[in-house]
Amino acid sequence: MRSGAKVAIVGGVFAVVAGGVGYGGYNLWNGVTGGDSTVNTRSEAVPEKRSGPVTPEETTATAKDFLAAWAAGESDKAAQLTNDPVTAGPALLAYKEGAKVSKAVIVPGTPVGTKVPFTVKATVSHEGVSKELSYASELTVVRGTTTGRPLVRWLPAVLHPKLTAGATLRTGTAKVASVRAVDRNGVELTKEKYSSLGVIIDTLRQRYGAEAGGTTGVETWIESDAGTVADTTLLVLRKGRPGTIETTIDAGVQAAAEKAVKAYSQASVAAIEPSTGAIRAVANSPAEGFNAALEGAQAPGSTMKIVTAAMMMQQGVAMPGSTVKCPPTVQWDGYTFHNLEDFEINGGTLTDSFRRSCNTAFIKAITPLKAKGIHNTALGTTARDSFGIGLDWQVGVTAGDGSVPASESVETAASYIGQGKITMSALNVASLSATVKNGGFLQPYLVAKKYGDREFATAAPLSPGVAKGLRGMMNAAATNGTAAEAMAGVPSPKGAKTGSAEVGNQATSNSWFTGYSGDLAAAAVVQSGGHGGDAAGPVVARVLKAG
Repeated sequence: MRSGAKVAIVGGVFAVVAGGVGYGGYNLWNGVTGGDSTVNTRSEAVPEKRSGPVTPEETTATAKDFLAAWAAGESDKAAQLTNDPVTAGPALLAYKEGAKVSKAVIVPGTPVGTKVPFTVKATVSHEGVSKELSYASELTVVRGTTTGRPLVRWLPAVLHPKLTAGATLRTGTAKVASVRAVDRNGVELTKEKYSSLGVIIDTLRQRYGAEAGGTTGVETWIESDAGTVADTTLLVLRKGRPGTIETTIDAGVQAAAEKAVKAYSQASVAAIEPSTGAIRAVANSPAEGFNAALEGAQAPGSTMKIVTAAMMMQQGVAMPGSTVKCPPTVQWDGYTFHNLEDFEINGGTLTDSFRRSCNTAFIKAITPLKAKGIHNTALGTTARDSFGIGLDWQVGVTAGDGSVPASESVETAASYIGQGKITMSALNVASLSATVKNGGFLQPYLVAKKYGDREFATAAPLSPGVAKGLRGMMNAAATNGTAAEAMAGVPSPKGAKTGSAEVGNQATSNSWFTGYSGDLAAAAVVQSGGHGGDAAGPVVARVLKAG
């Protein structure tokens, strides 16, 4: 073995260190070949093709060979030990040359079946500066379909757990200046303290770093394919001078939101100041990855009855004190809709049906609108013109606008109770409550208009009668309805609406809840959380109390 690369046993496991500046391209195992092909670099006869599950011995040996070749900087050899050498080769080469990794120590852990975990300590060197990038990943050994050889199943995440298809690792002068994001009071917002803001801070830097007036540094980052998402910084070799970006986040409310969603494996919450539209908190569990609180697109369940009730008042179907029917079930185009446990309300008002979340009362509202020929479109019109749903929201970071499309037949009935084709995020639903509290829609935003020279979406204000009626119904739900338990202890003036949304073949419905207290409105969704007041309700209440 040549002296440029060293093989050692570290803590009872195999490790490889590629020595010197650069990898050196040393051949650690003569004759080791791979790839899902029939190529054989040896002079001996091609061995008999094996079949069946990969054995533990094959798993250990294949992982050892692959990690050794990778650590030695032999990208071609490492690629040939995968089931997709054509894709793996350039990715492994980019790790060495594009990411400027001058040395790598890779330590495999104990295999679990055909999976082998490992840790990487990579030394990144650029412009006279070197720093260590440490992380953990794993690989899986599979049997090649053509050769029968045990091979590493190629995935970009083998190189780094945050690496996805089409993305690559890069080291160099950062493309944009670093930023220092601060909350409404000047408190610094860091990814380490507010993990749900990590993606947002990266996006703010990508979009507005130049405007913030900072200088660039030297970094290692994950560059997405065609710049479709913000680059993810992995290591800072030399800091630039950060510019400051003021956000609307309230650090105290954000901390409460992050803590609240951690109680669930999948949950999102967003909070808005009704009087301004300023976003005070955005939190997700899990914190990293897809920002569901802003970009989610799910059926909002009975929280949609806020919009349906507004539509009923605007169209003269019913007012809060009007008597409406709430039977246990109702049919629409051959489909039977039920109330929870088939409850009914005899002689009740629209407010009673709202506070108890009666599905049938809101579906029966379709009948008078059908005579006008607007039953398939009226809900979407109200959502857009009065609540801003579906308009082009310029939040400052990536966010969905919500969707209430025209519908027909059974989907129309389902849409009136927040099912069908309707999709919203926690931010969209929080905006429903904010619009009610404020008496009109103000587009939510995370950074001021000056960043990116943006124009905010606008909608007509609610009429005084409709706004007052909605606030009264939401207050009834919060004090003497389905939301009362969750909202107990939340300061007045307050209002709320519960929701649960059935999704596909999901055994338990998603839990939705939205409400306001004083000048703060919030909404949360908990995947498979069941009734709105049970899971999402406590999340929203905790956020409102923090405001």
